[in-house]
Amino acid sequence: MPTCVVLGSGTSNGVPMLGVEYPDAFLANPKNWRTRCSICLLGPTGNFLVDCAPELRIQMARERIYDVEATLITHTHADHVMGMDDLRSLCVKSGKDMPVYAWPRYQEDIRRIYPYAFAAAPPGLEVPRYDLRDLPPVIAVGGMQVETLEVVHGKIPVVAIRVGGFAYVTDVSEIPQPAWDRLQGLETLILDAVRIKRHPNHFNLEQALDVASRLSAKKTYLTHLSHDYDHEFTNQSLPKGIELAWDGLRIEF
Repeated sequence: MPTCVVLGSGTSNGVPMLGVEYPDAFLANPKNWRTRCSICLLGPTGNFLVDCAPELRIQMARERIYDVEATLITHTHADHVMGMDDLRSLCVKSGKDMPVYAWPRYQEDIRRIYPYAFAAAPPGLEVPRYDLRDLPPVIAVGGMQVETLEVVHGKIPVVAIRVGGFAYVTDVSEIPQPAWDRLQGLETLILDAVRIKRHPNHFNLEQALDVASRLSAKKTYLTHLSHDYDHEFTNQSLPKGIELAWDGLRIEF
């Protein structure tokens, strides 16, 4: 059975955030320590990585995930692509370029950020190699059929995915009707809920709860979380069937 591993559940600053002093009780709960947002789908025949957080190496080592068949980049904000260099060791291990699915506008960003991944290198120099691929409606990877959807993050498009009864919708402030229609009848939804107060580019808690209620997945996990959320305290106040995600959460689907 495929499994989603939540590699990171935190917002772009991570939690604890640099320069902020936190109560000892907050730091004592490991679920309040949130690396930047990413998941990995463990399929029957291979693993599919969604985004490359700055802590990618740490996340993958922590979860003992040693191979990736392909990667998807939802968008190219720093917290979702600045770990891409860590794919280097996987390229060296496999001897192959890493398939990276992204929209053309984001492929341009990847080429700009990582020019050395596409340039000639002298013998013995290990660099990541990316096989950039346009994003199809469905990606066949790891023995799974991964459906790609378009949602809106402020003013830019972001990729959401659905695999069977599971969906992952990160970095979202609006779900257009075509994606909304494809998010019906879910068993499990992972949904952006960046903070308590309103945000111009993300759902806040109130908006996420409203969307979760209307989509009516049997289970909803909230992700891309800031330090507004104390894990245990917040979960006590959430509606039935909804809770905060955490780093290392595993969901079978």
